[in-house]
Amino acid sequence: MRSYVTIAVVFFMIVGGMCVNAYPQRRVDLRDFMRAKLTLSQKVLEGLVTDDLAAVQNSAEKMKSLTLEESWKVLQTAAYVEQSRKFRDATDALSGAAKKNSLEKSTAAFSQVTTSCVECHKYVRDVKMAKAGQ
Repeated sequence: MRSYVTIAVVFFMIVGGMCVNAYPQRRVDLRDFMRAKLTLSQKVLEGLVTDDLAAVQNSAEKMKSLTLEESWKVLQTAAYVEQSRKFRDATDALSGAAKKNSLEKSTAAFSQVTTSCVECHKYVRDVKMAKAGQ
């Protein structure tokens, strides 16, 4: 279990670093925003490993609420809207599993949240790189 925690912490540190590099024109605002998302993700992980599913549910709901913030909308494309929908769905699944007090389902849902983050960040980086190459 300790290696899982270590891997997750390293992963979120990397994702946080990618956020800063992916959006240089809005670096300060976006860095703070993504740092908040990272902090909530870490709280979810902590809640999972300590079996504090109320904290998992709370953090999942807060992560979903971030999608309503202006800083969330870094691209105006249909694919980005779809990525955001997937993230909201994943946070809903995580919140719902935690509310039902299912550690196994919460852990699986957190994996989906993480996958959603990685896929979206990859998409945004790809779009930004394509625009830079034009």
